[in-house]
Amino acid sequence: MSEAVIVVDEKDNVATALRPLEEGELLQVHIGGRALDVTVLQPIPFGHKIALTDLEKGQPVVKYGEVIGLATQRIGKGGHTHVHNVEGQTGRGDRT
Repeated sequence: MSEAVIVVDEKDNVATALRPLEEGELLQVHIGGRALDVTVLQPIPFGHKIALTDLEKGQPVVKYGEVIGLATQRIGKGGHTHVHNVEGQTGRGDRT
């Protein structure tokens, strides 16, 4: 059976969908030596991210072991995590 998502680094709080994910689907995500059960909260397209924990507004979104942005609203565990609810922090001239 192929994996539904991939986690790149043990510090990540999101995973990337390797195929479209269906609402209500139960995933077992492997992070390091542990398994985490995550229920998909809404359809998630291939290549988009899914939250592995509850993310509060303003909380860092971590992928590749690095902060890739901040949650612009609360994202529940299993929620679709993409540009509609994450603000990127790189390449911005107004941030230091």
